[in-house]
Formats: sequence, structure tokens, C-alpha cells
Amino acid sequence: MTPDTIRVLISIGVVMMLVLLRLEAGRFGAAEYDEPGRRRGVWTRLSWYTIGGLLLAALFVVHPSPHDTLMLVVGRRQEALVLGSGLAVLGVAQAAAFARFRYGYLRLPGLRSYPNAAVNAIGTAIIDEAVFRGAILGSLLALGLPSFGAVLEVTIFYILVTRLAAPGRHIYMPLLAAAMGLAFGWATVVTGGLGAAIVGHAVTSFAVFVFTGHPGQVPLTGREPEEIEHRKAVPEGWQDARRPGLPGRGTEPKGMPAAGPEDRR
Repeated sequence: MTPDTIRVLISIGVVMMLVLLRLEAGRFGAAEYDEPGRRRGVWTRLSWYTIGGLLLAALFVVHPSPHDTLMLVVGRRQEALVLGSGLAVLGVAQAAAFARFRYGYLRLPGLRSYPNAAVNAIGTAIIDEAVFRGAILGSLLALGLPSFGAVLEVTIFYILVTRLAAPGRHIYMPLLAAAMGLAFGWATVVTGGLGAAIVGHAVTSFAVFVFTGHPGQVPLTGREPEEIEHRKAVPEGWQDARRPGLPGRGTEPKGMPAAGPEDRR
């Protein structure tokens, strides 16, 4: 067994650890699980990105050809810049269109949540693209798979690992993941690197957060807090004429005196 073979085998183990880390993103409150109001501690979330970064660094050092085989490079800069910008524009446009269709307006979150969302979008984009469109896609291409077949397989695997098609998720999420996987995989093959894919991924994820208020867990229709409150509210033009029931008396109409003992005979 040659030294390069050993290094490749070790690299496979590192990639498997990265996939397992992605599966456990929910435990860290990272990636699309970084929901406002349900976030883990900042150090817990940062530890997910730190572990992912260290594993990627180990993969880059251990693998005998991380540039050529795993495509862990920016790629051809001019093409990466053009494609990355185009994917970013499309990502923003589709996020805004979905928010208008889903809510009827742009559901902008509070400004205090923007810095955290930006870090989350960039960190997740780097790790996801390096693992799926870099290491895994590059390995499949190196094995001789056709480009489209390799991109399609990685896209399906990405949807499964990120659980974007899990019960309770809006159909928009797996459809978006599929579109992102195909587009970013194609951009990686065309440019020979991850620059365009990372830019497109980060901007798209941040745009989804800005316009929907969610980093990637858009709930089903009717499950947003404001939608639940709207169902509980009195219909427009109506007035609730009841007052809370009293022990032994029940509910009485507003403005009407409670019945006295003589009225109950």
C-alpha cells in the first residue's frame, strides 16, 4: 500500500466525520437549525463551525491532491466571480418571491439578529460546499462518473443529510436545496473550484433568513406565530361580548349584571 493510498483512506474517514457533523447540526443549533428564540449558546454553535473548519483543514493537508481531485480551491477567478454573482442574484430574487407568495409581504426579522445570521450563512456555506460540492463531488468525478450524474447524486445525498425534506418542513425547502445542489454543482464543475458555489450559497441562505425570518426551517402554512394568533383573534368587525366565567356563575354577557339569588328562583 503506497503512502498516497493511505492518505486517501484517511481522507475518506475525515469526510465521513464531516458528514456526521452535518447530521448533528441540530444538536449544536447551527446551519438551518439556528432559529431565533431556539438558539443554543453562542459557544455551542461556534464549536460546530470550529470542528468543521479543523476537519476541512485536516482534509486539505492529508489528501494528496486537494486542489485537483477535491476541488478545494476558489477556481478560475473571473468565471467564479461572474457565476457567483449570478447565483447570488437568483438566490435573492427567489427568496423575495417566495416570501411574497408565502406571507404576502417580506417578513423582515429584527436587526439584532442579522450579524449572527450572516456568520451562520457564511460558515454553513463554506462547510457544506467544501464537503458536498468539493470532497464528495470531486471524488465521484475522479472515479469517472459523468458530471451530471455525479452532481445529481451529490444533490440527493445533500438533501438527505441536511434533512430538508423531513416532516414538518415546507416543500419550498427540499425544492430550494435541490435547485441549489444542481446549480452549485454545475458551477463547481465549470469553474474548477468552490468560489462561485460558496458565494451563491451564502447569499441565498442569508436572503432566505432576511425575507422569511428563518435560516432554513420555514414551517408549513398556518404554523407561524402571527398566523396562529390571527386564527385566535375575533373576526374583523366583531366584538367579543363575553366576560370570563366566574366560579359558580359561568360566562355572562358584557354590560349585563350578574344574576342575583332572587333571579335564579
